[in-house]
Amino acid sequence: MEITGLHATPGYSGFFFDDQRAIKQGAAHDGFTYEGEPVTDGFDEIRQAGETLIVDIELADGTVVRGDCAAVQYSGAGGRDPLFQAAAYAPVIEGPVAAALEGRDATDFLDNAESLEQLEVDGDRLHTAIRYGVSQALLAAAAEAENTTKTDVMADALGTEPATEPVPVFGQSGDDRYNNTEKMFVKGVPVLPHALINSVEKIGENGEVLLEYVEWLVERSQELGPDGYEPRFHIDVYGMIGELFGAPYDRDEVVDYFAALEDAAAPYPIQIEGPMDVGDREDQIAAMVELREGLAEASVGVDIVADEWCNTFEDVQAFVDAGAADLVQVKTPDLGGIHRSGQAVRYCEGTDTRAYLGGTCNETETSARACAHVALATNAAQVLAKPGMGFDEGYMIVENEMRRTIARRERDEQRTETDEVTADD
Repeated sequence: MEITGLHATPGYSGFFFDDQRAIKQGAAHDGFTYEGEPVTDGFDEIRQAGETLIVDIELADGTVVRGDCAAVQYSGAGGRDPLFQAAAYAPVIEGPVAAALEGRDATDFLDNAESLEQLEVDGDRLHTAIRYGVSQALLAAAAEAENTTKTDVMADALGTEPATEPVPVFGQSGDDRYNNTEKMFVKGVPVLPHALINSVEKIGENGEVLLEYVEWLVERSQELGPDGYEPRFHIDVYGMIGELFGAPYDRDEVVDYFAALEDAAAPYPIQIEGPMDVGDREDQIAAMVELREGLAEASVGVDIVADEWCNTFEDVQAFVDAGAADLVQVKTPDLGGIHRSGQAVRYCEGTDTRAYLGGTCNETETSARACAHVALATNAAQVLAKPGMGFDEGYMIVENEMRRTIARRERDEQRTETDEVTADD
């Protein structure tokens, strides 16, 4: 079935764009926003409304399918593409992108997505958000044309066997790290709470505030969680452990702090995202290798998660090849085409690094559902609940999409088996 048209409509995403550089330079809160002037190109305010481009692909039979272009909250930082301004990019989708894809066979998902990855306009590759959103629509188009699930289309493209149970969902609390986390406990969320530990105030001058919070996690999980609940704690510290302790990261003081985190979390496993941020990819990898080796030598069982400086497919490869992390976050919008996120998850296979299919709170329900199919197709270690920072909505979207898809695949398999028995008779 042919692709006959592409249309782009500017809309809103699930959170906001924040000028990370301005915030790190000390911009003060003004209610929900920030005081001061932005410093990153493209920003009019330090915090401004998140945007998306809603991409509709028309098929020859009149069917219309959708994907949503989205970019991360901290756009324009750490080597990422510039701030995504939807109205400015709509003509690109309805012009050069449409010209490149119209007339192509919708069932050729991987070929179509790869051609999109390579497409250049005025000598430049397409913005990652465009590749991300249009490839979601291409995935939906292939599933529609083949009358199958997006999970099966992605699995066929990647050569994988899809998961038969929902991938563990990782809930993020935002700054409401107590109330939102209690919601997660009640719902039995398997990985939580992110916690947004991005200041000395939140971690403590000697790390004591975070230790107290982890102890609270254990206590409340046992009080509120369902029977048999065994959560995995995942806390993003935004480099704050490095700010407190500094290099080298394999010395006793640092390792002892991680041992204290392990003790505070017992009997549950704990993983720390972004323990330090040293300013570039090469040095970040070296610092995380140093920390992992120090923890291993001391038999400290805290897992380390790569985030800072691990943005692109090539970054994921570099962290995995170096053995710099127990988990790498695959930040879906930063990888461009959604199949590239699936390929990044697959790159972790056969290594001692697990893949966390992440992304951003600043996505949409459409991109979150698409990522749920990538998670199932690749059987990732965990998948982020998104979009937004309220937890409940993102968890519902991602968890329900996986459950619905697994149920549909089971029904399809049962029909196939019934048809085969009938044919034999």
